[in-house]
Amino acid sequence: MLPEYMLSDLPAGRSADVAQMDAPGPMGRRLLDIGFTEGTRVQCLYAAPSGEPRAYLVRGAVIALRREDAARVRLLEDSIWE
Repeated sequence: MLPEYMLSDLPAGRSADVAQMDAPGPMGRRLLDIGFTEGTRVQCLYAAPSGEPRAYLVRGAVIALRREDAARVRLLEDSIWE
């Protein structure tokens, strides 16, 4: 299995592929509905100085997430792009 890390750790300007979701209930459903599915390329566009919210480009849409919600999305470490 490839190493993984969390979406909340992705630096601004970098991209990576979604490995899996660790979000149960309504939040997990919402993240799936907006495109955070396995294999999807995600790019961090912006991180506020306080660390949240963070803006991500997912399937052509810009999505703002709190750090705690972004921490529920696992990324493939080997898929990081600048």
